[in-house]
Amino acid sequence: MPFDITRFEPKRVALFSGNYNYVMDGPVRALNKLVAYLEARGTEVLVFAPTAKKAAFDHCGTLVSVPSLPLPGRGEYRVALGMPKSVREQLEAFNPDLVHLAAPDWLGHAALAWAESKKVPAVSSFHTRFDTYPRYYHMRWLEKHVTAFMRRFYHRCEQIYVPSPCMAQVLAEQNMSDNIGIWSRGVDATLFNPDRRDMRWRQENGIADDDIVIAFVGRLVLEKGLGIFADTLDLLAQRGHRVKALIVGAGPERERFEARLPDAVFTGYLNGNKLARAYASSDIFFNASVTETFGNVTLEAMASGLPLVCADATGSRSLVQHGSNGLLAKSVTPDAFADALGLIISDPALQQSMQAASMAESTAYTWDAVLGRLYDQYRDVLAGYASDTTRKNRNRHSQPTVSAAE
Repeated sequence: MPFDITRFEPKRVALFSGNYNYVMDGPVRALNKLVAYLEARGTEVLVFAPTAKKAAFDHCGTLVSVPSLPLPGRGEYRVALGMPKSVREQLEAFNPDLVHLAAPDWLGHAALAWAESKKVPAVSSFHTRFDTYPRYYHMRWLEKHVTAFMRRFYHRCEQIYVPSPCMAQVLAEQNMSDNIGIWSRGVDATLFNPDRRDMRWRQENGIADDDIVIAFVGRLVLEKGLGIFADTLDLLAQRGHRVKALIVGAGPERERFEARLPDAVFTGYLNGNKLARAYASSDIFFNASVTETFGNVTLEAMASGLPLVCADATGSRSLVQHGSNGLLAKSVTPDAFADALGLIISDPALQQSMQAASMAESTAYTWDAVLGRLYDQYRDVLAGYASDTTRKNRNRHSQPTVSAAE
């Protein structure tokens, strides 16, 4: 009898995350899309995550609040305090056939230990390069220890999902897992597109028609490369370029960032149509960060028809086709970024061709397609876990290999 993968449909998935609805960011958006997709396919989902008194948005699915405390120094985020008895009882009553972990935090470790004890397969998605954070807080010595901590966690999972092949290669080189799959990201082209450009909105925000608007979109935190962004804008002005920075987002560094860029336009947090208008009303998208694993904002900028200038790092390397829809800086320095931005600013024909290329590249990313591939990988994990031969033959100490699921 031929093997029937449809026998291994995920019926009940328990999802654990350090943030699901109290701060909107790229990983949270992806997780909410996943839950909505699974429920639409008939899979029951129960989400376990910290919550705040005021949510940032209406989340998808059923959310179980776990005890947590504000993260020291970054009070907008919360740290889950493991899994108390009451939460464990809800998990056991739900009886999941798959556990999905979104972060290697205390909650994630507790859920992983529970899954191991109950012989339920656990998978994990890799959303943020936490190992790079120490370099932004003068603790670079800590980076190798964070990497080792993450490696121990991910090696206990049946499979981990990363947003791009280049991120998979990085994790393979770090021996982070022996089973790496791809869970890419999607974009809503009906929302993010060049037709949202609004010259009147630009004028209302003090932007002249001939200003070159360079957009930053994201959380206003140090690890997003805010210092390099500001230094780069200074260099462009010194070189005689007429540029205006458009800063979309909120976060603890906003006050200092505003003081550093007094002529920039700060919109605060935007979403929906207002966010789409801000993208389309810009001229170039600039992302100096090296901490993302994919770069959701970069993809949204592409769909909006913007040329891209980004760090040559995992979050951008799979999206920016160097010389086609944007440029990857040769080094993460203000000089390198200013050179790349200046090249686009000085060549209107190049800017126009990059706009068209960005839009064309973005059409490959739809949510239904990428979530369908993740669903198939769920089924593969369940099928593999059910096979004693497959599990016994797995060599946990072998070099990681990238799944062919993409």
